[in-house]
Parts: sequence; structure tokens; C-alpha cells
Amino acid sequence: MKKQHFRFILFLLLLFSPLLLNAAQEGLKNKLEALDGVSEVSDLKSSYYNEKYVVMFEHPLDYKNSKAGKFNQRVIICHAGFDRPTVIVTEGYCADYAMRENYVEELSKLLNTNVVFVEYRYFGKSMPNPCNWNYLTVENSLNDLHQVRTALKDIYPGKWIATGISKGGQTTLFYRTYFPNDVDISVPYVAPLNRSIEDGRHQPFIEKMVSTAQNRQKVKDFQLELLKRKSQLMPLFHKHCLDKKYEFRDSEENIFDYCVMEYAFGFWQWGTSLDKIPALNAKNEEIFNHFITMIEPDYFSKQTPYTSFNVQAARELGYYGYDIKPFRKYMSLKSSRDYLRRLMLPDELRNIHFDKTLYKNVMKFLKKNDPRMLFIYGGIDPWSASGCTWIKGKKNIKVYVQSDGSHRTRISTMQPDVQKEIIDRLKFWLR
Repeated sequence: MKKQHFRFILFLLLLFSPLLLNAAQEGLKNKLEALDGVSEVSDLKSSYYNEKYVVMFEHPLDYKNSKAGKFNQRVIICHAGFDRPTVIVTEGYCADYAMRENYVEELSKLLNTNVVFVEYRYFGKSMPNPCNWNYLTVENSLNDLHQVRTALKDIYPGKWIATGISKGGQTTLFYRTYFPNDVDISVPYVAPLNRSIEDGRHQPFIEKMVSTAQNRQKVKDFQLELLKRKSQLMPLFHKHCLDKKYEFRDSEENIFDYCVMEYAFGFWQWGTSLDKIPALNAKNEEIFNHFITMIEPDYFSKQTPYTSFNVQAARELGYYGYDIKPFRKYMSLKSSRDYLRRLMLPDELRNIHFDKTLYKNVMKFLKKNDPRMLFIYGGIDPWSASGCTWIKGKKNIKVYVQSDGSHRTRISTMQPDVQKEIIDRLKFWLR
């Protein structure tokens, strides 16, 4: 009799489990649609998460001026369970990659969490129309995150972790500074904290500190070879730019020089293998093909896809400069000073002023407080030169630097013992 009873219950479970699953899915979607400020909820496919939706939130363009209007911000929800912690990804750019069916966030995979992926204002589907650059401020972007976090607090009542990579890592850091109680843990990856529009710490890092002297010289020798062959390579460079229909705010000869300067930063940032550098006696085509694969001139063009970032770099985020002294003999470029403003901003913003308030506020917060934060950096990444690697002696704030790591450094690229230490700490904090 008991056996028959068990079989009957099993039969009912098998019969109704699809219906129960559908009901749960509908429950989450209904909850999202019922949130204030949500204009649209659409289903997305996921090969990893139980459910996935793209949600459009309506936010003020300026939180200090309601008359400025509103815009729609794209947020992607990846659902693991209502009883699970939640990772809020403070993306610094576009959210397109999180739309992919196979998207999995690292912390979410390690800790079995939900994901709330917030696209940055003025990127991707979160670009206001019309575009008024006055409202692209870090403070406004942090209020966007706070609005999303507040809206979802009842749906996901567990602990929250903020994380982001590069500019997204900066945003994680800024978010903890301005809204310290919104999340329980923050994990910024490869996040710089720049103090000016040309910070000044990156050039000496590339010149004297990254990797080994022998490896640094190999990169510099290739840059010199590019400049020595400039007259031979310029026809190839001109054709490439012509085919791509690039327009510049300076001569192509000077843009070539800027690309040569950028080569070293990009090489170390992305951890390119030294074996990829052609021999110095290689043919022009081989030299050029490697060069153009590493540094696409659209970076300095009017058609750059990074305009929104450039505006923020010039206004609040800061950036890096170039040291042209070792190369000046072979360059048409006389000075690289203030290149970001001169080359990479919309014409109407060429006189934009850099404000150090953000930098000062974050430094003050980090020095006076000890929130639960884990910083992840790569030892050969030039962005680490302006990172928060100076923090020491804190109980909760910990900095992990992978000695040979690039801008691609993640928890999963660390040594096994370091990975275990990081994961154990996160799990302890989530108890």
C-alpha cells in the first residue's frame, strides 16, 4: 500500500512539474513587469540560468533636475533562485555580450547567484535620444544603479555583491563609495582610479616596471621600427583608413605616431605574447598587419565607438598620457599633450574641464572605511599603475595581483591557492 502511494505521488509530480515550473517563471516575469518604472520585459534564452529577461527601466536623465526628462536603461536579469544571493554587474559599457544565450558571470557561477546586469547610461540600448552630454556623469550613473537595486530588493532579499570589469570595475568602486549600504560585498576587477586626464603613472610603469627589461626593450624596438619605416608603411596606413572611411582631427602622419604610442599600452594591457611581434627585418606587409591588428586607428577617429567613454574620461574618470621622448627623432608629432581632448571628443566638448571631485571622494572613502571589498589586478596591466594596489593593512579590503596577469585577469586565472582564498572569503561573507 505504501509503495502504491509513493508511486502515485511520483506520478503526480512528473505530471505537474512542467506546470509548476511555468508558474514559477510567470511569477518572476509578472513581478518584474509590476515594478515601478519598468516599461518592458522580454524573455531571453539562457543555457545556464533558470530564467533570463531583459528589462527596460525608465530613469531620470538628471537626478537633480526632473525637467531634464527621462531615458530607458537596459537591465538583464539572470535568475538562479529567489533564495540565492544576487550579483549586480555594474557594467561600464554596452550590455550586448550579456544578451548571449551562453553568458555566465564569473562570481555568479562560483557562488550560484542571480545576476542583475545593468548597462551603463549612454551606451548600447541605454543611449538617450536626443543625446545631451551634460547628463553623462558618474553620479547620475550611480543613481541609476541605486534605482535598480531598490526596485529589486523585495524580489531578491538576500545578500548582494557588486562587480564589474575595467570601467565597470571603476563603477563598482564608485557605487560602494556613494551608496555604501546598497551591497554587502564589492569585487572590482582591473579597476583604475585615475587622478587626472593624463594621470602620469602609466608611462613610467610601461617604461621601467612592466615585465622584464628585455621584454620591454623588445616592444620598444618594434615601435622604433614602425617609426623608422614610416614612409614605407604610410601608404598601407592611408589605404586602411580610406577603406574604413575614417576621419581624424589631425593629420594621418600624426595619427600614425599616436597609434605607435598606443601600441605599447595595448600590448601589455591585453597580455599579448612577445612571440607575436614580427622580426625587425620582416617585410613591410607583415610588420603592418601585426601593427594594425593590435591598434585600430578608429580609436583616434571621429567615428570612434568610444565617444561616451572619452567624454567621461575627460570629465571625471581620467586617462593616461604618452611619453614620446624616446621616439621623437622619428616622429612628425611634436607633442602628445592633451591628445584626448584634441582628438577624441565631440567638437562641442573640446574645452571640457576635468573635475577631481570623484577621485578625492573615493580616496577619502577608501582611507577612512573598510568595507568588504576584493580588488583583482593583473601585474603587467598598465591600468594597475593607477589602481588601488596601495591599499594595505585593512581587515576587509583585500587586493589580489596576479604577477603575470593582464587586463584579462580574473579569479579563475589566479593560482589555485589564491582562487581558494578568494572563494572561501566570499562564501564566508555570504553566510
